[in-house]
Amino acid sequence: MGVLTPQFGAIVPAPNQQLLASNYLSFTDGTNDFAQQYLPEIYEQEVERYGNRTLSGFLRMVGAEMPLTSDQVVWSEQNRLHIAYDNCVNDQANPSIITVPAATSPGVTRNVISPGQTIVVLDDSGNEAKCVVVASNTTSGAVTVAPYLTTDLSGLGTSVKIFVYGSEFVKGASTSNAGAGALALNNTVQPQVTITPAFQQYNNSPIIIRNVYTINGSDMAQIGWVEVATEDGTTGYLWYLKAESETRLRFEDYLEMVCVEGEIAAASAGNNAAASGFKGTEGLFAAISSRGNVEVGFAGASGIDDFDQILKNLDTQGAIEENMLFLQRSTALEFDNMLANVSYGAQGGTAYGLFENSEEMALNLGFSGFRRGSYDFYKTDWKYLNDASTRGAVTGIQSIEGVLIPAGTSTVYDQILGTNIRRPFLHVRYRASQTEDRRMKSWLTGSAGGAYTSNLDAMEVNFLSERCLVTQAANNFVLFKGI
Repeated sequence: MGVLTPQFGAIVPAPNQQLLASNYLSFTDGTNDFAQQYLPEIYEQEVERYGNRTLSGFLRMVGAEMPLTSDQVVWSEQNRLHIAYDNCVNDQANPSIITVPAATSPGVTRNVISPGQTIVVLDDSGNEAKCVVVASNTTSGAVTVAPYLTTDLSGLGTSVKIFVYGSEFVKGASTSNAGAGALALNNTVQPQVTITPAFQQYNNSPIIIRNVYTINGSDMAQIGWVEVATEDGTTGYLWYLKAESETRLRFEDYLEMVCVEGEIAAASAGNNAAASGFKGTEGLFAAISSRGNVEVGFAGASGIDDFDQILKNLDTQGAIEENMLFLQRSTALEFDNMLANVSYGAQGGTAYGLFENSEEMALNLGFSGFRRGSYDFYKTDWKYLNDASTRGAVTGIQSIEGVLIPAGTSTVYDQILGTNIRRPFLHVRYRASQTEDRRMKSWLTGSAGGAYTSNLDAMEVNFLSERCLVTQAANNFVLFKGI
């Protein structure tokens, strides 16, 4: 394989605020005078060799922005509906007792299985037994069962999973001696567990993002030969116009990059961010890493098996039908190769229906959308992951190669409104009130450029925002990482 140089787009510093001396003829060194006929040919306009350099727009495609009045945003997410336990212990000495693991959260009842309920018990080898619960201890987690087809659970391994699928009670059993919350099971009074719905509560805090651009009054009056232009349409022969415009564009990109890359400062006795008074904020990558799904080393070119494993995992979560894939270039090509292999029937079936049953359309490797199983996926490149000055410069182990984000909205309980509301899975909250809007502030200070606020012979352009990202139902998100 050939070696491509320069690597990563030959990153260079941002343009200097001053015009270069090489753009002018020197009339003080004795080599030039005003009678010189042959002046250099100067191209007036800059060459836009990197195209559109801005990175923002990702969050506008997948979410919304909403005001926030507090230092913290709190939301609640539902737990699962049905009762199930992993990593239970099948007592080999007494193979009629299963012990559920301890609760991971304080104040949560360890065991909510009631006597009389019927359960399925499965071990790691695929063996299973269906049983009725004859006794259950909510404190110790011990569940005494009576199998339907065997005498005990000695045929199953030590580590088992269980889930409740119903209940059975003896016909005509007496309940006259049962107290409140108890039923007679096989003529024996057993307490019944009342399950109170609980939810998982999450929070995030906005952080203040600032930047400033300063230009002195003298340089504001300096006109150059080169006409500058930026992505926001700013043009002219004053170099400070370009610098101010690029500072604004860079700040707008930071507003999105903070929401993507942000980390909450971990409490530590060392000299870290928290010890210095910074709190941080949870960004998209951090939220998916801690509460979502992480796919390491996706290999779509070798077949569709890796992707099918992702689908199987999505089935265990929210099973949201429409999803968006934002990918770096190499991962996007992996998906294209994967879809091309399926289209050719390499996996034992044809997929021409995706392309209106046209084989010629299937040859197009630039797929933008596809359907697999009961899911629709819309694929696009994410410039942030390709840009050489951001994530595009990171390759190899644990590099970010893409994200899968569910489309649509989720239902959450708003504690302020006291009701269920619908919000995009991914959205930005910014600080605002009736008198102060901190979504995106900019103001001038100094005594130049139209500002008359101080005796400073310069113009200062200030930028400020205060915001955070809310990642709801992160269990439906997938983060693709390299190996």
